[in-house]
Amino acid sequence: MMSDVERYIKKRKQVDVEFAEDFELGYSNFKVGVLLAQAREAAGITQEELASRLNLDISIIVNIENNVENVGILTLEKYAEALGKRLFVEIK
Repeated sequence: MMSDVERYIKKRKQVDVEFAEDFELGYSNFKVGVLLAQAREAAGITQEELASRLNLDISIIVNIENNVENVGILTLEKYAEALGKRLFVEIK
């Protein structure tokens, strides 16, 4: 059963193309940030440790995990490598 919020989003997407596009982009960015944070946590690494490994300020790690919108592929690759992982990008 759909919640009131889900119904609102569905209806708004149907009548507002710009809202729909912005919503999908924002949701995609959110999902990437969550995936990155989960990978870091699964590796048993704190944000501070990751920042140190990447020679970055912790605020950059926090930003990457909360707002992937302005992060380049190279940075994401380095992030993954610091966790002992590899980055794969898929276009469907």
